[in-house]
Amino acid sequence: MGFLIRLVITAIALWITTLIVPGVEVTGRNGANIALTLLAVALIFGLVNAVLKPVIKVFGCVFYLLTLGLFALVVNALLFLLTNWIARQLHLPFHVDGFWAAFWGAIVMAVVSWLISVALPDRLDRS
Repeated sequence: MGFLIRLVITAIALWITTLIVPGVEVTGRNGANIALTLLAVALIFGLVNAVLKPVIKVFGCVFYLLTLGLFALVVNALLFLLTNWIARQLHLPFHVDGFWAAFWGAIVMAVVSWLISVALPDRLDRS
């Protein structure tokens, strides 16, 4: 149940990101198609982060230390671009228009996901 809640939170954060950040967009014919695309891209984003982010943190720990953690912003943007690439390979109507759109999109997604998670009761997030 916790996985599904995280997936929905990420999809909502992605939707809000498409509304706020120019260059991050989901196209579709109707609301249901857009919602399914958001869920699929949220799943891809979660898998990319779960698999690659720990590996990048281990191998890039020196860069994290030298930049006082600012390197994480670049890593998040690159992971967001990778999510875009995978979504395009799967013919999902999701598009990120370059590094800066990915950079700001990753920041907005992180903040919105955190805000939604804070707003949820603990018992819903842990079940």
